[in-house]
Amino acid sequence: MSLEIGRAAMELRAPSRLAHTEYCSNYALVREVTGKDPVKDDSAWRDFQDAWDFDFCWGSHDGPRAWSQMGRATDMGHAEFLENGTDRREAVACPFKDVQEVYAFDAVEEYGLYGIDELTEIYESFYQSHQAANPNQYCTGGYYKTLISGAIEIFGWDMLLTAAADRRRFEKTLDSIFRLTMHHMLAWSRTSIEAFICHDDMVWTAGPFMHPDFYRSAIFPRYKELWKPLIAAGKKVLYCSDGNWTMFGEDIAAAGAHGFIFEPLTDLDVFVNKFGKSHVLMSSKVDCRTLTFESKERIAAEVDATLAIAKDCPGFFFAVGNHIPSNVPVENALFFMDYLRDRWRRNFE
Repeated sequence: MSLEIGRAAMELRAPSRLAHTEYCSNYALVREVTGKDPVKDDSAWRDFQDAWDFDFCWGSHDGPRAWSQMGRATDMGHAEFLENGTDRREAVACPFKDVQEVYAFDAVEEYGLYGIDELTEIYESFYQSHQAANPNQYCTGGYYKTLISGAIEIFGWDMLLTAAADRRRFEKTLDSIFRLTMHHMLAWSRTSIEAFICHDDMVWTAGPFMHPDFYRSAIFPRYKELWKPLIAAGKKVLYCSDGNWTMFGEDIAAAGAHGFIFEPLTDLDVFVNKFGKSHVLMSSKVDCRTLTFESKERIAAEVDATLAIAKDCPGFFFAVGNHIPSNVPVENALFFMDYLRDRWRRNFE
């Protein structure tokens, strides 16, 4: 049933209830719901997704080897997010000594290109395995390090921001990341996926960190080119970015995106009003900080506020903003899901 609901929402056919998905890294919640330890038993995640009525399963793959294995890349480290801080990672020094090295950088020369047939086979195998492991969910392909996210991984924030001060020279560097990304988009377009997530964290919490004109002249036109082979192959493109990109919704739609995945920082009301009938929307007004720190009444209020505008959107997927990390109290997460499940039907009958 969940797979059919996910597909109906992706095709804007308004299933009988709102479609649903989450990104959840709360091991305690998974243990409570499934009785299994996700650290020791991989089937715990599948059972959790089924028990929580996931209709959609995220999937992305950037190739068989990390950039750091093939050339220069910056590791800014990672704060504790998973249970017991297993994902904590200390930063390492940026390998770029000055901004001139950034302007001289060419991603294709640095990392090389896999053979297109080999890369297509890798992505097809990933997708088939992913869908087989999650048979009750609508699974996707996807790419994470598109343009800005790619630049972050290569240069780190400090060097990126320094380089971005010279728009002309920085665009030349971005173009090399674009050319590398295009090769991966071509490979993905040759697979049997139905939908593709293009991830690119291009803004901050407060909004764009570069002038909007630069996004519109240098970034969004490249998105349009990257998505052309996917669209020509009949794939649906879902664009995903953290932060607040409310002002860029129409630009992303014009570039060809069939749907949007975003946090509550991006204005849900604006996107419902502009795109609620024509695009997939994957979001909600429920923030993980509410699940973590606020009362059940506040959680209920955010669910209600979402449902009030989402039920008229045929391609709406309910998802907690900023997702469900390990510090969300299990009791609050269970309350959220029970409350949502009792109210998410569209009542067409």
